[in-house]
Amino acid sequence: MLRPSVDGTTMGNDSSPTDDLRLFQTGGHACGYWPERSARDLVLDPRDPRLPEVYPQALDWGFRRSGDLVYRPHCAQCRACVAVRIPVAAFAPDRSQRRCLAGNADIETRIAPARRTAEHFELYRRYLGARHRDGGMDGHGVAEFDQFLVGSWSDTRFVEMREPAAHGPGRLLAVAVTDRVGNGLSAVYTFYEPELPQRGLGTLAILQQLEWARREHLDHLYLGYWIDGHAKMDYKRRFRPLEAFDGRRWRRFAA
Repeated sequence: MLRPSVDGTTMGNDSSPTDDLRLFQTGGHACGYWPERSARDLVLDPRDPRLPEVYPQALDWGFRRSGDLVYRPHCAQCRACVAVRIPVAAFAPDRSQRRCLAGNADIETRIAPARRTAEHFELYRRYLGARHRDGGMDGHGVAEFDQFLVGSWSDTRFVEMREPAAHGPGRLLAVAVTDRVGNGLSAVYTFYEPELPQRGLGTLAILQQLEWARREHLDHLYLGYWIDGHAKMDYKRRFRPLEAFDGRRWRRFAA
């Protein structure tokens, strides 16, 4: 079993085939959530060929994937980023989430290979321009799309949500980039049509990922990090029950 070391330099134990897996600490950089703050991350060795094998266990220790990097925030003076996940079997949508499902009953969802198309990229650019203007990501091109969302070794799918059409695929409304990992799913990133706020497409994306996980009898949907007081992260606490990683074990989320 993998275990993070106290000094953040290796992972594993004496009986693990990954006991020599290396961890690196990044230098200080602007926090992606609070730009006025400085942040650091722990990163698993991106050149290690065992990353696909290690990745599911790393998620259980609060790590996350971005492109080919598997990382975890490791800031000296801040513990705001809390890894959260939904236990699939225990989840039941609340009234608002049931309204979201009913209001989007016309949307057609399919799980597609993680391959960028012009249609995907156009929607991604519109989403970033509306939601992350002047935040750095709005300058992403096709190379950044592939590097950030797809990666070279992960088992990734695009959960596509489309308007119905009489012939052929309907207009693409949302894409939930999702990793299939061990006995769970990891929600990597979601982008959607910014001009349709009434549809609640971000909420719908998580509900569709949960339905996928339920169909395949998977245990968890990992949602990345929740940050207390951050408006863009607050939606995650509305999915109950929710579990949070406290640095040692997963516990029922209390906030």
